[in-house]
Amino acid sequence: MPDQQPLSPIVSARRSARPDRGAAAAPRPAGHGRWLAVGLAVAAMVSVQVGVSLAVPVIADYGPLSTSALRIAWAAVLLCLWVRPPLHRFSASQWRATWVLGAGMAVMSLAFFLALERLPQHLTVALEFCGPLAVATWGVPGRRALLWPLLAGLGIVLLVWGDAHAGQGADPIGIGFALFAAGGWAVYIIMMKRVGQGFPGLQGLAASLLAAAVLSLPFAVAESGTVLFDGRQLALTAGLAVLVPLVPYILEIQALRRLPAAVFGVLMSLEPAIGALAGWRILGQGMGPGQMLGVGLVVAASIGVVRAARKL
Repeated sequence: MPDQQPLSPIVSARRSARPDRGAAAAPRPAGHGRWLAVGLAVAAMVSVQVGVSLAVPVIADYGPLSTSALRIAWAAVLLCLWVRPPLHRFSASQWRATWVLGAGMAVMSLAFFLALERLPQHLTVALEFCGPLAVATWGVPGRRALLWPLLAGLGIVLLVWGDAHAGQGADPIGIGFALFAAGGWAVYIIMMKRVGQGFPGLQGLAASLLAAAVLSLPFAVAESGTVLFDGRQLALTAGLAVLVPLVPYILEIQALRRLPAAVFGVLMSLEPAIGALAGWRILGQGMGPGQMLGVGLVVAASIGVVRAARKL
């Protein structure tokens, strides 16, 4: 048996993306330091979901593909200016890893925004969360591991059922896009671990975002019919890029320096609930009791699979 218990793929991916600050792990803080870290992690998730809510009207005005692609492009430019990765020194294997990760990022973002155009935020986020849930469940052996995807599946059925009987309905094409985004997130989790181990600091993330931008921008041009994007759209997508992923990534790094990775993974499981809350408060997307229970089941399944992986 190894000295340290392996972490779930969700936690491992987030942990491996941290800058290399030395081999020794940071000591576990007590008191206000732990609560500060929890606050940073929650703030990161709030930034993500607020950014998602604010993207909805931009999608309505300019389209999901150009909104998503320009957001990725801005994030890539800003992070590359900050990190200044030595792209000319990358090996062929490093470039392969960044392109695969970039493809996962591009699929995850483009498909998510296409789903968000057709579905309420709480359902889109819950469906996309199937990606990391599936990867984490794959790492837990035994029949008991099947409990967590079944629990999440029941929660999603409640969400789809509630939305199907609500005014906006549950668009099957939107559901398909959300599940496609879940597949992109699964690739992101698997490849982020490899890229995090193969590059110092944030160099791998910066290069992967650059690859994602290159892969995404042709879709933006095809949707808009021009390479001369509207100035207002450029400004709005720059703001969205700050909310997601730049600010959350910085906050997550700070939180991971102060929290055990397993605790961070459990906190991350709250994201579907935070997404539902953001959709309600910002977009007015209400939920009935069954839909609230559905979100709760998805969160419970995520917490359960992280804890199960922690016991291995």
